[in-house]
Amino acid sequence: MGTMSTLISVGHRGDPYRFRENTLASVRSAFARGADAVEIDVRLTRDGVPVLLHDETLQRLWGHDVRLDAMTAAQLRELTGGGVPTLREALAAAGAGRVMLDLPGASVESVRTVVDLVRACGARERTYYCAGPNTMLAVRAADPGAEIALTWTTLSPPRRVLLDAVAPRWLNYRFGLVSRELTDALHRDGLLVSAWTPDTKPAMRAAVRAGVDAVTTNRVDALAAVRAELGR
Repeated sequence: MGTMSTLISVGHRGDPYRFRENTLASVRSAFARGADAVEIDVRLTRDGVPVLLHDETLQRLWGHDVRLDAMTAAQLRELTGGGVPTLREALAAAGAGRVMLDLPGASVESVRTVVDLVRACGARERTYYCAGPNTMLAVRAADPGAEIALTWTTLSPPRRVLLDAVAPRWLNYRFGLVSRELTDALHRDGLLVSAWTPDTKPAMRAAVRAGVDAVTTNRVDALAAVRAELGR
């Protein structure tokens, strides 16, 4: 497969330096500022509606010390003034843009709910998934054709049996772990490499020079400048 000639820019939870993360405004802003894709976090409400929230509770973002899974979608809408969007709304807000779904704390059942919704929204071709091995195995089971970015947190490579079972298109690494040696080896194996979340230009430059195919960042505008500078 080899490296991609054009670096893919992924807005981390949208454009969080300008708008609250995982909101529709944040998603739209990331695309407006040149992102090729947006990474969003999806969890389920008590009544099984996929919504955008990274944390288990509303404390950090919305100031309410209440667990998301203790609330219905209607209660959530009321408590946040409609601020926490549903996945359906976010897929619509992304237009034709690509969306990377991170699934923190997901169960096999919640994965199936999310995958089914993506399919029902006609967004399957522009949606891909990232998380650790167990969640990605659940995605693979729910959609044999899903595009997967397996999040990997150590330099020891995933075992072949895991790669065969998950069949990822990407390996998704914290940016400090990537090197030219690593990306070359993964490219030889036919895998693409994604790095998260460098937010300074020197860190972005280092990731790009290491040969990664995608960078997930909180600062899409800074990444656009680095891409232009390095011709990627």
